[in-house]
Amino acid sequence: MTDTINKEQLIELVTRRVLAELGGAERRSDLGQARRAVDEGAARIGYNGNGADVPVEIARYIDHTLLRPDATAEDIDRLCDEAAKYHFAAVCINPAWVRRAAKRLRGTGVTVASVVGFPLGASLPEIKAMETRRALRDGAREIDMVINIGALRSGDQDLVRRDIAGVSDACREVGALNKVIIEAAYLGDEEKVIACRLAQLARAHFVKTSTGFGPGGATVFDVALMRETVGEALGVKAAGGIHTADDVRQMITAGATRIGASAGVRIVSGATDGDQEGASGESY
Repeated sequence: MTDTINKEQLIELVTRRVLAELGGAERRSDLGQARRAVDEGAARIGYNGNGADVPVEIARYIDHTLLRPDATAEDIDRLCDEAAKYHFAAVCINPAWVRRAAKRLRGTGVTVASVVGFPLGASLPEIKAMETRRALRDGAREIDMVINIGALRSGDQDLVRRDIAGVSDACREVGALNKVIIEAAYLGDEEKVIACRLAQLARAHFVKTSTGFGPGGATVFDVALMRETVGEALGVKAAGGIHTADDVRQMITAGATRIGASAGVRIVSGATDGDQEGASGESY
């Protein structure tokens, strides 16, 4: 982190706000832990179990992502083959490719994730729920939805909660996961906290930093703030601008439990800038 905001004060305020809302006295000790972590540098924030015990094998944390509008069928096939080869957690693709990817990945252990309301989040709630159910019918088992950013910034928290809940309900009907993209670069810190709390209330499974198409991607501080807000109840997915194994390790240390990256092959293989890119072309 290069910004100069007082991270210690911010995390203390967020933690106290969440504690007051949730009534969780059992988490008060985490405040002191988070404050001590700030003194050691932003990259050390997090209490996701063994925050500093970053795994050597990071492929299982990565959603191998290809969301470019010009992606071809051949690109999707290659993405799936790479995901199976390197044992990524999932492929994350646009809805039009879900059926093809699900068929190609059958029996590999790699999950298909699709996006909903992507990348703007401004679709109506019923449309997002319908889009979700179609992606699930086609074989997706994870949905990365974008919140209604304008509604959140307008203070319409009930609409945002209902918007998320429609997708969460559709996912829960078939045992799928809902990952809620808050597009953090458009939000103030308090709005990020509110968005994460609304995702909790709407029974989502993850909160996620970014679409990769907005004005900024994942930051260590945003991941830590999101983890501080949701505690252990939800997963946190960091996405946008993650290109190296060191980036991944910093995000995991800050509290991320999933990483969205189009540079997955490069990350896990240790390739250099001069080496050939994977199917996704590293646009995410």
